[in-house]
Amino acid sequence: MPKSAPSKPKKAANSETKSQSKAPAKTAKPVKLPKKKHLPEGSPELTETAQIVSSDVVYKGPIFRVTKDKIVEPNGKEGVKDVIRHNGSAVILAVDSSKSKKDPWIVIERQYRHAAAQFLWELPAGTLDPGEDPLLGAQRELEEETGYQAKKWKPLVKYFASPGFLGEAMNVFLAEGLVPGQARPEEDEDIEFRLVKLSEIMRMIRKGHVLDGKTLTCVLLYHELLRKKWR
Repeated sequence: MPKSAPSKPKKAANSETKSQSKAPAKTAKPVKLPKKKHLPEGSPELTETAQIVSSDVVYKGPIFRVTKDKIVEPNGKEGVKDVIRHNGSAVILAVDSSKSKKDPWIVIERQYRHAAAQFLWELPAGTLDPGEDPLLGAQRELEEETGYQAKKWKPLVKYFASPGFLGEAMNVFLAEGLVPGQARPEEDEDIEFRLVKLSEIMRMIRKGHVLDGKTLTCVLLYHELLRKKWR
């Protein structure tokens, strides 16, 4: 019996299948991402501030004052903000690495903090005088609270602890080459200070014995810097 020729529909189906298998895969179009909000320091968008329509002082004390501000934010949004106005503070990471560069000794203090209702371990720190240079304030506070002077000073970081309502800028300095002296604390200060190894402070942090924010921030930052340096 003679073979019958393949039907045309089957040929059409086969040719269609082959053409589909050879078709190049479609590639997804790149998604356009919005412009980054986090711009380098000094960019025009970072220098914009809110327009203060009115500002009323509702409290004024020896360290800070509280204002109620009616503002127009850079994005045009209007609002009322309660702000604690503060001159800023200096924080000192005073380090003695004469015996060990990988595990240096750090000056820490213990003092009672009424707002926290407990004694806290902290780095030396203090409020800046109006218009005072942060470095000069750091040098003054270290000597007043501990008696130490330092031969070498280096700015580490500047940050705001709670920028939603507090205008206090924390200026952190690394102090090295410590020279001991006589502490001159203020009358209302009862400060105990000591030199503690960095590894011991890290152990205190892990056990939850260090609760002060600036101390956690600065010690962990310094520990990371040393880890990368000696890795």
